[in-house]
Amino acid sequence: MRIAGITIPDTKHLSVGLTAIYGIGRSRARDILKTAGVSPETKPKDLGTEAENAIRQSVEAFTIEGELRREVSANIKRLKDIKSYRGGRHTRRLPTRGQRTKVNSRTVRGNVRNTMGSGRRKLEKT
Repeated sequence: MRIAGITIPDTKHLSVGLTAIYGIGRSRARDILKTAGVSPETKPKDLGTEAENAIRQSVEAFTIEGELRREVSANIKRLKDIKSYRGGRHTRRLPTRGQRTKVNSRTVRGNVRNTMGSGRRKLEKT
């Protein structure tokens, strides 16, 4: 089953499989299935064409995939262009929502500290 150019996995329940589409999480997937009148535990391979079309219609009512990605990147670009604080944080690839950076977000900042045993070589026993 394909929706919006994404193949929904046949082996997973629909409530989980729909989350493969960008912009659809678990709660939105359950809402979509409720409006389409399909059980969340059904698998895509067990669906009929009417149920498939009902799911497809209710999914296309939302902003998903490429359109949503463009919208999000345009919002970030706007923040950068107006030189807001959040835009600057995006530019420097730092947390934008007030998280601390002393302890967390080390890998993003490039401050990766290795643990004591990670760089040690084992001594050969002779």
